[in-house]
Amino acid sequence: MPVPTWRLAAVAAAGSVVVLLLPLRAPVGVLVVDGALLLAALIDWLLVARPAEIDVDRRLPGIVPLGAEARVTWTVGHRRDAPRRTGQPIRVRLADDLAPSLGATTRRARVALTPGGRASAATTVRPRRRGRFTPTEMVVRVDGPLGLVARQGRRRLEGVLRVYPPFHSRDEAELRIDKARILEVGLRSAQGRGGGTEFDSLREYGVDDEFRRIDWAATARAGKAIVRTYRAERNQTVLLLLDAGRTMAGLIGGVPRLEHAMDAVMMLTAVATRLGDRAGMVAFDSEVRAVVAAGHARDQLSRVTEAMYSLEPELVESDYREAFATTLARFRRRTMLVVLTELAEQAVTQSLVPALPLIARDHLVVVASVTDPEVREWAAASPIDAGAAYRKAAATAALADRRRVVARLRGLGAVVVDAPPGRLAPDLADAYLKVKATGRL
Repeated sequence: MPVPTWRLAAVAAAGSVVVLLLPLRAPVGVLVVDGALLLAALIDWLLVARPAEIDVDRRLPGIVPLGAEARVTWTVGHRRDAPRRTGQPIRVRLADDLAPSLGATTRRARVALTPGGRASAATTVRPRRRGRFTPTEMVVRVDGPLGLVARQGRRRLEGVLRVYPPFHSRDEAELRIDKARILEVGLRSAQGRGGGTEFDSLREYGVDDEFRRIDWAATARAGKAIVRTYRAERNQTVLLLLDAGRTMAGLIGGVPRLEHAMDAVMMLTAVATRLGDRAGMVAFDSEVRAVVAAGHARDQLSRVTEAMYSLEPELVESDYREAFATTLARFRRRTMLVVLTELAEQAVTQSLVPALPLIARDHLVVVASVTDPEVREWAAASPIDAGAAYRKAAATAALADRRRVVARLRGLGAVVVDAPPGRLAPDLADAYLKVKATGRL
């Protein structure tokens, strides 16, 4: 069916004025003007190219980090074997099925094609939500040569765009990787002596070497002092258990706790794999939702990110026991288990603490969480009214509960990292490097 355009409405409005000016009776004048208008619209409709004669292709970026910009390109072409009804340009308009949360500058485009030609148009997207987006449909409208009517059709055009969590701590990860490598080759830094517990090689004694490093058997054979050099252990396993339950839906700085935890997962995975260790992930809420086997391949960070990019916090209680059972079934050797969760007293005491003995006997357990700086501000503020006083009391009680939870977890042998936004990932990576340096694994 023909689709009327704004130009047809404008011409019809102008025709009503013409009717008044014609020296004809009203019915006759109306019939003459309307007949001419309908004839022009019919000719325009017959000359317009059909939507089926228009080829449309959408080019989506495969992966876009949350908040980053990317381009979506549409390529439109007129088929060479299609009939050429006029020599005028073919005006095509597109409307794409892009989700509002992709933040597209525009979802529409307008191009002019020569018969048998091609043209392109583009828009910019800035996603506001993580996840998998699958635009499946596009509307193609072709205007007639006179612009009075158009032909319109729907085109099924499937595509996939994945929005990954942002890796805010990428630079921090590179700094720690570089520092760890410098310490490993024997250089000194202001904050550490380097070294490790895994034997690397023998070399001649230097004035800065410790006497306990001397290998007396090698010294006797060589006739000069020989020392052992050590490096940090490699091929160890770091497994990240990402809690996606209800407590991780709370907002810290306008961002869900789960987003902060994902940044820490990506940073620790990058640091561990680049330093020769194996990293894996288990995401869970009331059930296990994703598992990535431990590995140290170059694409391990991509595998972990792919497994968790579509996760959203579920409003259910997290089942730590089920997550730990899955971990024990898949990972037998001693492992550094990093549990990223929220240190809410009720959830920890009722679920995490009873399940912790399952893994604390044979594995090194690290519990990591992000603190809310706003609660600390409320606790430190001087109240000026009753509402502020109640808020201060509640914040003070919440901080006291949190300190008790941290003390209880440490009493069970867990390492606890409780850091503000922006510091969770770096502090967790520092805890991992300290574990490596002290040989606790």
